[in-house]
Amino acid sequence: MSLTVSPELLDKARRGPVTDEEFVSCIRESLPYAWSVITRLAEQVATTDDDHAANEVPPPGEKERGQLLRLLASDAMRGAVQRHFGLRLAFQNCHKVALFRPEADAAYKEFVTPRAQLLNQSPELVDC
Repeated sequence: MSLTVSPELLDKARRGPVTDEEFVSCIRESLPYAWSVITRLAEQVATTDDDHAANEVPPPGEKERGQLLRLLASDAMRGAVQRHFGLRLAFQNCHKVALFRPEADAAYKEFVTPRAQLLNQSPELVDC
């Protein structure tokens, strides 16, 4: 299961739309490790002049790796998180996620190239 959804939020979703704020709250509570990684990167971008920040640290275990992959694999979750922080998300593997300022188009395009993906590979990450 990707998210732990409260009965109240599930009922609201059955009746109609939910707000990004409600959805982001559910993500934050359901995927605390993934949320902490994204929040740390967003803070890094906000407090520096860098056009992006990337996580280079593998998750401490499979549970945390699963949280990060679930958040990044869902278009709905990625979209809500991007809108929440006003930043663009991209990822290359089980831990290398990056947040980009909206105007950092060149850096984003480089991060998502096949070359960047190939250069990010290592034997330790084959099964991540």
